[in-house]
Amino acid sequence: MANPHGSFIWYELLTPDVDAAQAFYEKIVGWSVAGFAGAPMDYRIASAPDGTGVGGIMASPTGPEGENLRPGWFGYVGVDDVDASVAATTAAGGSVLVPAMDMEGVGRMAMLADPQGAVFQVMRGASPDDSKAYDPEAVGHCNWNELNTSDQDAAFAFYAGDFGWTKGEAMEMGPMGIYQMLDLGGRSFGAMMTAPNGMPPSWTFYFGVPDIDAAHRAIADGGGNVHHGPAEIPGGSYIVIAGDPHGATFGVVGPRK
Repeated sequence: MANPHGSFIWYELLTPDVDAAQAFYEKIVGWSVAGFAGAPMDYRIASAPDGTGVGGIMASPTGPEGENLRPGWFGYVGVDDVDASVAATTAAGGSVLVPAMDMEGVGRMAMLADPQGAVFQVMRGASPDDSKAYDPEAVGHCNWNELNTSDQDAAFAFYAGDFGWTKGEAMEMGPMGIYQMLDLGGRSFGAMMTAPNGMPPSWTFYFGVPDIDAAHRAIADGGGNVHHGPAEIPGGSYIVIAGDPHGATFGVVGPRK
């Protein structure tokens, strides 16, 4: 995969009910979801309206590796060397949840957690093509990657150390503290903030929608729970942060029509 080291290249939902999750997100984000024939399990690919594969939906693991994994969205960071990133994670105080493994025709990957406990994956894709799962302007793609953490300084040092992320603009949010943009190659792709009390460190991914109010209604109609929004953000778009019917947190971002 030709994306620069440290780029988000894929998104994956672990859920106890794949059929229900597919129906829920298709109505909200406008994805078309289809099975992936090359997977050794029921793995479904969610594609944006432009036909680009954005993420996968699969059943939560039932073995020891799934004991501490709640339903949720997890992001894959593209790396030059998966084993080197696994070693860097453990050396910096992170942990390995699923050891590095190869999937024929897909690539090599591992599931990790940063020192504060936020889960992410690293991957070296087998395809020579760029991943376009992250595109800040495209409907149906991930438009933004947001880390909620218990220690911003420590978390930044961790991710900057292996992935080469740098600090971009910082926004003061009053009692909520600093909203720190994260950059790669001089462009912001996400941000980090201090997690609200009671929220475990985790990543939230925002998917682009054409109409934020329609998405807001679809979340409620589909049995999801809206945690925040619609709320206007700099630039004039609006966000909604929600939980799906099984508790996986996600965000949507788009205009108000």
